[in-house]
Amino acid sequence: MKQKLLNRIEINPKIMFGKPVIKGTRLTVGIILEKLAYGETEDEILKEYPFLKKDDIKAALLYAAKTVSLEETVQI
Repeated sequence: MKQKLLNRIEINPKIMFGKPVIKGTRLTVGIILEKLAYGETEDEILKEYPFLKKDDIKAALLYAAKTVSLEETVQI
């Protein structure tokens, strides 16, 4: 299931300067995460972007989790 979700994410230098996007769109993982962080619900995001599927939002969250787990933590 994990790889199936991650396959929904695409990184292509010709699309959105290589930022991770939902495959077949120009909607970045970052935009989805920011909307969730500001309190938008999954249903609100799906209504705003009718081409998205629930699995696309799950894929964005999983991608972020995997990316963060590879980062080195820095004291701020």
